[in-house]
Amino acid sequence: MRRYTIILEPDPEEGGYTVTVPALPGCVTQGETVEESIERAKEAIAGYIESLEAHGERVPEEREPLRAITIDVAA
Repeated sequence: MRRYTIILEPDPEEGGYTVTVPALPGCVTQGETVEESIERAKEAIAGYIESLEAHGERVPEEREPLRAITIDVAA
């Protein structure tokens, strides 16, 4: 079992979410709901790892979970 942080970014124009996996460069998917986005992320991650292993490449591990912090900035 592996653990990865995913980022769900709302898409205001198309609706739904774009999902990225920071520890796996280029691993991107999307979903209409949060639940669907999470399921698609799991599928995308599994496929990404399968491809790396099939090509004999190292599978990146996430060492420490990312932290998202909201800050206020005077503009």
